[in-house]
Amino acid sequence: MKILVTGATGYIGKRLIPLLINDGHTIICPVRDKKRAQNYYKNQKNIELIEADFLNAHTLELIPKDIDIAYYLIHSMSNSAKEFHTLEEKCAFNFKNFAEKSSLKQVIYLSGITNDTNLSKHLLSRKNVENTLASDTYALTTFKAGIIVGSGSSSFEIIRDIVEKLPAMIAPKWLNTKTQPLAIRDVLAFLHKALNKKELFNTSHDIFGPEVLTYKEMLLQFAKVRKLKRYILTVPVMTPKLSSYWLYFVTSTSYKLASSLVNSMGVEVIGKKSDINNILNVHPMTYKEAVKLAFKKIEQNSIISSWKDSYVSSGKLKNFVHEFINVPEYGCFKDFKKRKVKNKEKALDRIWAIGGETGWYYGTFLWKIRGFVDQLFGGAGLRRGRRHPTELNAGDALDFWRVIYADKEKGKLLLYAEMILPGEAWLEFKIEDGYIYQTATFRPHGLAGRLYWYSVMPFHWFVFNGMIQNINK
Repeated sequence: MKILVTGATGYIGKRLIPLLINDGHTIICPVRDKKRAQNYYKNQKNIELIEADFLNAHTLELIPKDIDIAYYLIHSMSNSAKEFHTLEEKCAFNFKNFAEKSSLKQVIYLSGITNDTNLSKHLLSRKNVENTLASDTYALTTFKAGIIVGSGSSSFEIIRDIVEKLPAMIAPKWLNTKTQPLAIRDVLAFLHKALNKKELFNTSHDIFGPEVLTYKEMLLQFAKVRKLKRYILTVPVMTPKLSSYWLYFVTSTSYKLASSLVNSMGVEVIGKKSDINNILNVHPMTYKEAVKLAFKKIEQNSIISSWKDSYVSSGKLKNFVHEFINVPEYGCFKDFKKRKVKNKEKALDRIWAIGGETGWYYGTFLWKIRGFVDQLFGGAGLRRGRRHPTELNAGDALDFWRVIYADKEKGKLLLYAEMILPGEAWLEFKIEDGYIYQTATFRPHGLAGRLYWYSVMPFHWFVFNGMIQNINK
């Protein structure tokens, strides 16, 4: 079958597509940034990438109409807290208009559980999208999931941050909110097995794990899996704003995403029972089993997708990655270093392992201070780390940088700064003709940008000089 998958570069999409390809299906992926998506699927067969944006209806004309099934996985968590619901509705409306002119038989939509009478704005938006997607031309199958637990998922990584960083905590009252966490493997099983299942046409089902847990219980069970003792005291005095700041400073999430999560975490996410588990023969694992499975993937360095690689994890980069690939020459300050390369393979390995737990090879203390300052001003800081210890693809998050270009065979890595700056910054590593080149470029915004550059210049001399020396050891 020919299957359309929206959200192909997202957390769910990147895990679902290999399952569909293994079944022999042809996959059509409309993506906003084709060059970024090519890095994820460059070795995959039977997959066609089409540059299209569901916010702009005219770009959908390039998508083939002879499609059998479509997965609707488009979500906007917090790019714009004020207008995300409008953007989601517009995407759904444009998708529906396109779908009704195609040969689609079934659309499978992954939503959130919306049974509480007091829903958050995001869950209300999910419900509105479901209503928008309903059609007389094709069948809609909706799965509504709560907290998704898996390596690289936002909920898993946030809980991991809290548990591993804080031996004791005074926490907001929403930690007593009940939910039914579901393993990512089970989510994928539901989505995969629903394909062309006629008894699921025009139906909606809640999908959830076998336990009802509070967020506090989830934290404590997570701690048990990690063999850690943790003490939690919940207090009723934290406002949503204070809770958002608490989540932001403790975890690797951005403030915008923290604010969105706090608004959603006050809502009980309890699913309605149905016969969907028996229909699809999916029997979800417990929360502890899901956490253990996630850590197995982490230990094997086999995290397929991570929420941190989404642009929303920093809130700064809103345009396509390739738009930043041409580093400006004029009106810029540069720190340029050049060394005769001693061992090309080892130098490349060090460059491709930079950041995260490896660090930046020199002045670790100064990098940590810069990350802390960035965090104080609402930036990502160094908390995002990296998805894989030795692999890099365009679009990946790397501490407070974003990978713009990564080609190990050509010996070039280009990073764009997502830290809070009075300007824009790039960091490039390149090995060619027997030399290693390291270039930091800063394009200032006004007087503040120029003052910033001159104030950090002394530190740059030590840090960048030490970095290239250690990379080239």
